[in-house]
Amino acid sequence: MTTRITSEQLRGIFPALATPVTADGQIDTQAVRALLAHLQGSGISGSVPLGGTGEYGALSRAERARMVATVREHQAADLPVLAGVLDPGYYDAIASGQALADAGADALMVLTPYYTTPSQQGIRDYFMRYADASPLPVVIYEIPYRTRISIAPEVLHELSRHENIIGMKACNTDMYHFLKVVQGVDASFAVLSGEDTIFPAQMLCGAQGGIIVTANLLPKTWTRMYALLTSGKTEEALALHQELIGLLDLAFAETNPGPMKSVWDLVGVQAPHLLAPLVDCNPDLSARLREALAVRLQAERQLA
Repeated sequence: MTTRITSEQLRGIFPALATPVTADGQIDTQAVRALLAHLQGSGISGSVPLGGTGEYGALSRAERARMVATVREHQAADLPVLAGVLDPGYYDAIASGQALADAGADALMVLTPYYTTPSQQGIRDYFMRYADASPLPVVIYEIPYRTRISIAPEVLHELSRHENIIGMKACNTDMYHFLKVVQGVDASFAVLSGEDTIFPAQMLCGAQGGIIVTANLLPKTWTRMYALLTSGKTEEALALHQELIGLLDLAFAETNPGPMKSVWDLVGVQAPHLLAPLVDCNPDLSARLREALAVRLQAERQLA
């Protein structure tokens, strides 16, 4: 993008891109292009490479930058690339952010610092310091079930007023916590659902969009759901989400993105490989997910 991204562009569906890799752990650029071709024209609002779904921690630094550069080159120029920064400490996270900015990212989705188990004051100071130094706008990434780190709503309220912090990916499944967050964040701050499983609930409670894993596979289904929710057609949106529950149970039955990568050849992505320490999905689970996805892809073809 040629202009600096703001929270106004954090609306709609952003697929949390899985990272196609070769058997030796390098970015499979042909498969990345195939994935982006599958997503093209589906109504997505941008993409999010290098999150947990993107196997950030298992990729080399050079391959992370290659992934962002490849996405930026082949994704529509007007759609933002929100690159994940999942390092546990400030100096590595800043270095990663600069490298991904140089590769073409439009914003950085920065994970809460983990392992050191910081206090709420420490979390607040970390993000303030990062946002002050960041070359790109920052989207806060809170995912307590992976990091054991939650951000207090009042801390998020303060962070939301920083001019270089434009939003958050909310993966805290505590809906009361979510309600308290959206109650006090600044108007310049967008809250994005990070959970395929409770996306409609978070939207109805104040989210402006979502960073969605299974939008890699079913982008039109998710953009349709978003359109229904934002046009007041709540019952239709909930019914559509309920149709996905069986598929979601299978997609997340083992560590993401293992199950999804085992079936995304159905959408033209020929890259089943995972990076250590992840291992191949259970064949029976994969077969059941393949069957469920085939049904949903047929239904998606009927969507306008």
